Amino acid sequence: MRSGGFDVVVAGCGCAGLSAAVAAAEAGARVAVLERAPREERGGQSRYTEAYLRMKSHSEVTDDFETHLAENGSGAIDPELVEEAARPRAERHPAARALSLADPDLIQTFAQEAGPTIAWLRGFGVRFDFLPTQFLTKSQPRLLPVGGGAALVEALAAQAERLGVTFLYETTATELLRDEDGRVTGLLARQGGRALRLSGRVVLACGGFEGNAEMMTRYVGPRAVYLRPICKGGYFNRGEGIRMALAAGAAPAGDFGSYHAEPVDPRSGISEPSVFIFPYGILVNKDAERFTDEAPGTVDATYERVTRRIFEQRDGLAWCVLDARHTRIPNYRLAIRTDKPPVVAGSIEALAAALGLRPERLRATVDRYNAACVPGREWRPLELDGLATRGDLDPPKSNWAMPLDEPPFHAYPVMSANVFTFGGVKVDGDARVLDADGLPIPGLYAAGEVVGLYWGTYTGATSVLKGLVFGRRAGLDAARATRAARSAG
Repeated sequence: MRSGGFDVVVAGCGCAGLSAAVAAAEAGARVAVLERAPREERGGQSRYTEAYLRMKSHSEVTDDFETHLAENGSGAIDPELVEEAARPRAERHPAARALSLADPDLIQTFAQEAGPTIAWLRGFGVRFDFLPTQFLTKSQPRLLPVGGGAALVEALAAQAERLGVTFLYETTATELLRDEDGRVTGLLARQGGRALRLSGRVVLACGGFEGNAEMMTRYVGPRAVYLRPICKGGYFNRGEGIRMALAAGAAPAGDFGSYHAEPVDPRSGISEPSVFIFPYGILVNKDAERFTDEAPGTVDATYERVTRRIFEQRDGLAWCVLDARHTRIPNYRLAIRTDKPPVVAGSIEALAAALGLRPERLRATVDRYNAACVPGREWRPLELDGLATRGDLDPPKSNWAMPLDEPPFHAYPVMSANVFTFGGVKVDGDARVLDADGLPIPGLYAAGEVVGLYWGTYTGATSVLKGLVFGRRAGLDAARATRAARSAG
């Protein structure tokens, strides 16, 4: 068995892991980064994302940032215990110290540290701007790194290399090493056919479990067979970090039975082949029936809700049916990221036949919908226009309800992709992993999707930011703890 000694060992080479590595190395720690992928594919899902950030400026998060996280930060919990969780940790009732919820102090730290983290990244060359997104309508601003997640990964990795961080590619962490007092002292890893034993404080930043079919079925359920990761990087995320932390006594957090849903074209193999054009048409299932309000609000705020309804349909599949009107929406192609062409036909019946649907059923569905649309009202596709269906149409449509009557007709297949899983472990504001009593497990940190933060509804454009903020916090605290141990020794 090959051994190596470091101050900090980071499992994962995405934005979270690289932020931890750079922050620790800047503070003088000797750091190793383990990456399951080969060097040219390093970065996990971070490499493939556009990395939207829920910020209204380079230094401030959006006005609803903390509120949205808090409102979607737990399941059903005794309200008195929720109140306890707002107290200083040491003063909380024992039952509230490791609750599976997003602690108010954690959310506050997240919000407060977002701006300084962006400033830190800008310090070694990452550029940010308010660039166009795939959302034709939106309720919140989104700051983006120029060049997307790939630019973040390469900038952080280059900084880590300049600082002398050791990279171990095609290497998978398998088990935490602990001493007789339960302190994490390193980890075991596998590199090809060799076993590695690496000592140091450990940062788990190796993603969720969307690439692990067994864990997906165990937690999300048997319908997980109708899900797939949003990009190829997601297949590397197999849940080892979460499994190792839980085995070491970590408190669970986040909604283990859920995930961040995004509508994609199942025919495509590119990264994130999203289809966000559905608010301007109708969604039908394999029985040619509508099943949801396609436009309950701005698409950025409601697409996950709609996508979850798609996932519930037979075989997890729906069709987005549009008429020629959608091609007159300014920049409509921004909302269609698939590389596959639409199915096009001159009539609804011909479209149904091309989709493998019963023509008379799709014709009846479209006729019912068209009859509920209000004639003569102005259609404003780039803003919430309140143009709703009337009468007893079930389900109704709340905005952009225009009849589908202009050939040619277009259709895209849509399924739910799994962007990342919600279940993970509980951490404090320094990204220290907490045990079942709410106490830090010495020597163990977590960042990125190993950390459970979301329940039910994802707070959009916070995932990458969470990895950056708490990765940096983990690296800083691990380096501080190393210095303290050296001084004490």
